[in-house]
Amino acid sequence: MTDKAFLSTPYAREAEATVQDVTEDGRIVLDSTIFYATGGGQPGDSGWLSWEDQEIAITDTVKGENGDVVLVPESGEVLPVHGQKVHQRLDWERRYSHMRVHTALHLLSVVIPLPVTGGSIAVGKGRLDFAMPEPPEDRQGLEDHLNELIARDLAVTQDWISEDDLDANPGLVKTMSVQPPRGAGRVRLIRIGAGETQIDLQPCGGTHVARTGEIGTVRLGKIENKGKQNRRVNLLLDG
Repeated sequence: MTDKAFLSTPYAREAEATVQDVTEDGRIVLDSTIFYATGGGQPGDSGWLSWEDQEIAITDTVKGENGDVVLVPESGEVLPVHGQKVHQRLDWERRYSHMRVHTALHLLSVVIPLPVTGGSIAVGKGRLDFAMPEPPEDRQGLEDHLNELIARDLAVTQDWISEDDLDANPGLVKTMSVQPPRGAGRVRLIRIGAGETQIDLQPCGGTHVARTGEIGTVRLGKIENKGKQNRRVNLLLDG
């Protein structure tokens, strides 16, 4: 299983690793990676892999078998071989934007305390779908509340609980469409705030900023009707 270094060191932009496998279709598995694999609405990372006098572009990162993280190189690239020492380098601006948006969406689920039925993250924007039969009455109030939470500059930290503990506390799971990553016996929680300042705690396998202030000002975009019981709330970073 690939060591998912992006969980413990989400701000690492570069790192060394060793090639564990090169698949028949030309994809690369490392022993440890800072590249996030697509999941939970967050896109896989892109960037570059280099060794000796070679450098190749990584266009996507996906989940493989048995917990592996699989790097997808640009078509036609020369590939490293098994056992090769390589240097990983992220497209950091893209990743950091995903981190800011992801944490902002957690805050959006605080401002709109309804079950989440879907969501996605992109550069500079994201959205959550809510079990919301009617559109919110005070859209500006929601946006103001969201920016007030961001401005508090609350710490964003992680904890781990057992899968049994999660099963005993089903209220931690806000998302109806995506279940927390399981299979390792424990589940990662993302906490916003601490002690009396805590405002959110939910399972999540994605990457986040260290403090809400890093998100910056956000705007609510279009609120779309996605069926009788669903509303899609779009969110945009202001810079």
